[in-house]
Parts: sequence; C-alpha cells; structure tokens
Amino acid sequence: MLTGMIVKNISDTYTVKVQNKLYDCKARGKFRASNLTPLVGDMVEFDEENCYILKIFERKNELERPSISNVDIALLITSVKKPDLSLYLLDKQITNVTLKKIEPVICFTKIDLLNKEEKKELKKLKKYYQGLGYHVYTNFELSEILRYLKGKTVVLTGQTGAGKSSFLNLVSPSLKLKTGEISDALGRGKHTTRHTEFFLVKHVLFADTPGFSALDFGNYSKEEIRDTFKEFSKYPCEFKNCMHIKEKNCAVKKEVQKGHILKSRYENYCNFIK
Repeated sequence: MLTGMIVKNISDTYTVKVQNKLYDCKARGKFRASNLTPLVGDMVEFDEENCYILKIFERKNELERPSISNVDIALLITSVKKPDLSLYLLDKQITNVTLKKIEPVICFTKIDLLNKEEKKELKKLKKYYQGLGYHVYTNFELSEILRYLKGKTVVLTGQTGAGKSSFLNLVSPSLKLKTGEISDALGRGKHTTRHTEFFLVKHVLFADTPGFSALDFGNYSKEEIRDTFKEFSKYPCEFKNCMHIKEKNCAVKKEVQKGHILKSRYENYCNFIK
C-alpha cells in the first residue's frame, strides 16, 4: 500500500502523487455506499498494483464549490471588469470559505480596464476590506502575493472569466493554461478549466478550479453566517444575539447609515440571511 495526495481529478480518475511519481487511480465502490467522494487535496491510501483508492484520511477542511480539501488559503480571484465586479459574489465567497475554516485572500484582476474614477473607487474598497483584516491585492502585486502565500496550499476560486488560469500563467508562463474570452452578450466568461488540479509554482501549491457563481449556505445557521461579517462585532447592540435586521436600536444598522459599515456588505448580509 502507498500513501499520497490526490492532485487531479477528471471524471472518475484520481491522480495521486507520491513524492515525484503519479498514479491514476479509481475509487472503491465502498466510498459511494458511505456517500464519500474522494477530492483533490485528499491524502489517500491506495493499492499500488491495481491502483484502487482504499482509504481517505481525515480532512482538515473541504469545499463543495470548488470541490477540494485540505487547503490553507482561498485566493478569491475577483474581476473588476468583464465580468464586472460583483461585491455580492465576493462577500459570498468570503463567508463561504470562512465557514469552512479557510483563510480568504482577495485578488482583484483586470485593473487595467478601469478608468481613473473607477480606480479611485476600487482603492477605497480595497482599503475597507484591508481594514477588516483581510489581505487584499491586485494582480499587479504578484511578488507581494507570492511572498504571503509561500509554503501554503492555495485554491484559486472565483466566477468563470475572473482570471484564475490567467493568474497562474502570469505566475508561471510555462504552465500555458487555457484561458477563455468574455461573452459580450452575457457579460461573463466561458468555461475553460473543467477540472481541479494542483500546480507547484514558486513554493506555493496552487489549485486551479472551474469557475462558478452558485453557493449555498443551507448547512449553516443564521448566527454562523452573521459571525463571518467581522465589522459587526465592533458595534455592540442592545440585544446580545442581535441579527441586525428587524431589531430596534441596532448599533450595526446605525453604523451602516453613518457610512462606517459598507452599505453593500450589509445588504449582502441581509440577502444571505433571507
């Protein structure tokens, strides 16, 4: 028996890496029976001769979208143009990975497509999220990003066309990952990455993933979702377990009106709770 890490998954084939050797493996039927699917990032035990995965070791975390496990950081690749910036999707991703005990790091892409005024607004936005304690970069700050991510296992996540594969090509041009065009009619990208795969680049283990926009918080309580909004805890409310929606004398709602809490953040929070 050998133990290794799943570094790629295409259909029902799992590529397991042991040191510098790769094995294409299948999963035993027993995993289906126990409603357990191997994920990229899993440490597994497999039969070297028949290339069947026999055991999946305990995960420290996992994501459903994209499907991956055992990561340290989610690099949220966030396009500001083509497709246009969606703060709703950005906040949803932050909440999603935070609930999974994964650190979110924000990277804004396609800055060169913004005009002067739009760049000023993005600068304010970047400052706000940094004020919450998040690491926030643009794709022009490549050396700073790599310095922070060094030695980490990182999943690139974001909607189709946001620039995940382009980011990796920028980090390592030799990868030559396929990138797609943006549909002018739909305002969003076309799928080019169709599977999840790890690449070791500049001392960082990066996972490129298919794009997505749908995320579901159905398995979490409203209180757990609320607590991912860091800024709310700065303003104690009259009621200890205030949800900041219908309650009277809510300190958070007052700070939104004053402009101390970003209005889009609060509106996105209310939508998540609904």
